[in-house]
Amino acid sequence: MSFSNTFDTTNTGPGVSNREDLTDVLTILAPEETPILSSANKERASATNVEWTVDSLSAPQTAGIAEGADVTAFTDQFAGRARLGNRVQKFRRDYMVSDMQEAVDSVGPAKIAQAEAKAIRELKRDIEATLAGTQDSAVEDGAGTANALRGLGDWIDSAGPADVPATFRTESASIVDVTDDVFAESELNGLISSIFKVTGTSDNLMLVADTALRSDISDFARVSGVANENIRSVNYDGNSGSIKLSVDLYQSDHGIVSVVNANPDCMPTQAGQAGMSGYVVNPEYYGVHELIPMGSTRLPNLGGGERGFVDCALTLGVYHPGAHGKITASA
Repeated sequence: MSFSNTFDTTNTGPGVSNREDLTDVLTILAPEETPILSSANKERASATNVEWTVDSLSAPQTAGIAEGADVTAFTDQFAGRARLGNRVQKFRRDYMVSDMQEAVDSVGPAKIAQAEAKAIRELKRDIEATLAGTQDSAVEDGAGTANALRGLGDWIDSAGPADVPATFRTESASIVDVTDDVFAESELNGLISSIFKVTGTSDNLMLVADTALRSDISDFARVSGVANENIRSVNYDGNSGSIKLSVDLYQSDHGIVSVVNANPDCMPTQAGQAGMSGYVVNPEYYGVHELIPMGSTRLPNLGGGERGFVDCALTLGVYHPGAHGKITASA
């Protein structure tokens, strides 16, 4: 039988007099980055349904005009114009701290100000997950269905959505479905080229990549797609203490793409390999429209303690679905 019982702080013995060693450090064990929300243009909304118009140019004509030919037919230059839109969704997180908790000393600390700040951080993650989602928009009906915005995953769809004319939908070549658990460099190049054919520019592209996808992209610096050469050579500076093999900027045939880490808690769940999801977005062609800016409201203290909520109302504007692409894993 052991002489000391420092492990026992409830029964009689020396253990009951031992002090706690609780450091004044609080660690949040969850990803907090919101690259999709942070990189979006911020616009002001004035209605619960935000709309914008899109137009396109006709195919180039190369036929000549005969000398002396009169103009006998005329073109409606606006016949192909369309209106797109998205519903404004409200987001909310509540918080409360009891009067007793507000009075005692605590690690962190755990006061009303910290509860409010944490609710704001959670609200931003809610927004990021919704923007990155695959859900369609919904219209409030007064019977339990609330307004909901359409996420990027549904906007970037070559077969829809139904209210987006085929001319303005994402090209099928801009969507890569990874079926062999490996995202190849040739697939990324094909996706970028497809976007370039739509917009004529791809210098502003940003790839928001989940964990497995990010790992495959980093392998672009090491692994070659050539059959007789599996490993790429890497120049090493003898005066340097490290070799960087991750890819932050990818230079393709049609522009430079910045690669950023997605928040893994906010990306869509994949039917295939977990973490194999990503969006190639052009920040020039999407934005967040705020009807109610993010703010905090304190509610009356009814005796139990301080309480309140943080909220906002916004929607996602995808000004041209064809200007973006995505990577998924269905099997």
